[in-house]
Amino acid sequence: MIKLQIESDTTDNVLDIIKTAISAEIKRLEIGLCKTNEQIKKFETEYNVSSETFQKEFTAENLKKGDQEYIEWAGELKIKEKIMADLKKLKEIEYVAC
Repeated sequence: MIKLQIESDTTDNVLDIIKTAISAEIKRLEIGLCKTNEQIKKFETEYNVSSETFQKEFTAENLKKGDQEYIEWAGELKIKEKIMADLKKLKEIEYVAC
């Protein structure tokens, strides 16, 4: 769990502003995750294999466009992994105002 402690010298809605900003970042990441999942699905459909199988058994020589396509598919999987880790952290934030 992540605790975010916020201290402010004013009575402004600082906590609300921060929550809104983090919420907007979560939405942005979720949109990115959808786009990444769409790209991954295209590769899985084209080659009729799961990404798990791709990672374990495929090399660039197994793909029509070789290195370029291999790098794109592997890159999308890395992006997905990063987005999911970031989303998990942001969604776990507990806000503590002082």
